[in-house]
Amino acid sequence: MENVSQPPALSTSQPPSSAIVPFHDCPILVWMLSLNREATKEEYEACYSVVKQCIPTAEIPYDPTSAESFRRCITQMLPLLMMRHRRIPRAKWSDNKTSSGKHWIEQVLYTCFFNIGLILRHPSQSPEDMTPEKFLHSMIGYHLTYCESLCGMAMTQGTQRKVVNIGIGIRRIEVEPRGITPRAYVESVSHKLTAKELELILKPDNSDDVVLRRVSIVLTLKEAYNHAVGQPVGFDYSRLEFIVEGSHPSHGATEVTPYALGDNVPLQGWEFRLFKAQLGVARQDQLSQENYQCVCAFFRGTRGESRFVWYNSEKELESWVQFINIDQMIKVIPKLMA
Repeated sequence: MENVSQPPALSTSQPPSSAIVPFHDCPILVWMLSLNREATKEEYEACYSVVKQCIPTAEIPYDPTSAESFRRCITQMLPLLMMRHRRIPRAKWSDNKTSSGKHWIEQVLYTCFFNIGLILRHPSQSPEDMTPEKFLHSMIGYHLTYCESLCGMAMTQGTQRKVVNIGIGIRRIEVEPRGITPRAYVESVSHKLTAKELELILKPDNSDDVVLRRVSIVLTLKEAYNHAVGQPVGFDYSRLEFIVEGSHPSHGATEVTPYALGDNVPLQGWEFRLFKAQLGVARQDQLSQENYQCVCAFFRGTRGESRFVWYNSEKELESWVQFINIDQMIKVIPKLMA
């Protein structure tokens, strides 16, 4: 089984990257798609057609009656939307995947042949071609996920070896099954938690709201990290330990120092961005509010302990998180296929 302390080694045909752009300069952008209402059959057909034509590797079974199938389809459309916003047609980029399933996008501007430091360009070269250095730093790593009414994509740009180490986790803040107490819910997922995590989550003076919020945070952190390193489904979450106590101003004075461990080894060089999303969702003529915990994980490779960065308002999120809904996605479908 892979060591969880560092990202898995990647196999790539890219030449060694130069140090032109510092790793810490890799920008992070997140797209959050709210499934704020039920989709019609016509909308399903339109989304399925886009995915089948533009992302044939998705292999989503056709089922217009399945909410799960629709979630998968519309989530797969997020990279198309992101590239369209960059004014890059679908024919001008390719979607690639590492052996561990991590995706990155490469712009197909010209074919490069590296030979003793010389670059021979394909005759189809266009005036838009980048310099070799800029091309190497133009790779876009991304990760897709969804949970009930919220779909998400986290992406960053840089060299291929770096950008694939990104992941996003989304978890609805609620107990399961409904009706049980938050403490009973924590006990039901205790196999995913360490003894220290359980101790802090289940402090006697923690209210039910605090218990539910903190277990949601810890589990979403683990989910985002696993997505970032490409761990398979079924990975043992108890091998990871996330102690966030004291990392947020609202925690007040505490003797606990925040940290992250994998197999009892400190996870160094990681950045975890935490934020919440509140959705108004219409289901069968009823409007309800759903709350989600979201985490974006990215391996920056810097020295020192991993850090937790909290975003508590829309103002703080607006520079790097974009929220859209079903109507906005459906409206741009013709442009996505261009």
